[in-house]
Amino acid sequence: MQDMTMRSQAFNDHTMIPAEYSHASGDVSPPLEWSQAPDEVVELALICEDPDAPSGTFVHWLVAGIPSDTTGLPSNDLPTEAISGRNDYGTSGYGGPHPPAGDEPHRYFFRLYGLAEPSGLQDGFSAEDFRAAVQEKIAASGNLVGTFGR
Repeated sequence: MQDMTMRSQAFNDHTMIPAEYSHASGDVSPPLEWSQAPDEVVELALICEDPDAPSGTFVHWLVAGIPSDTTGLPSNDLPTEAISGRNDYGTSGYGGPHPPAGDEPHRYFFRLYGLAEPSGLQDGFSAEDFRAAVQEKIAASGNLVGTFGR
């Protein structure tokens, strides 16, 4: 598996995600950028999750069907070919950080997967669907971690 470098103009790896990208500020997704996918990648898929949530890992964002030649997502924008899954807020699209007040800052893992085969996912897919669909197809991946507390 090859590594893809991920970054954001909004925050650096392992630093605080600005409040404008939080759940309380209207769930505006942060801008993301990554290195070009290897040639064997036919689709990109993205998951953002918080492993520090009190009830277990909380999924904030699921996106599949991102064209393989895409090298980033502007804030609050997806390519027309992309499809969104249901986050753990019960909505489609990005749901920003909203850890319990007083908790130590939580970590938010933005994981990008370059798939060697199409995911086959359909709009509204779940985190379980996502994991099952990408598991055996990953040819490349990248990771960016942001933190957030209130």
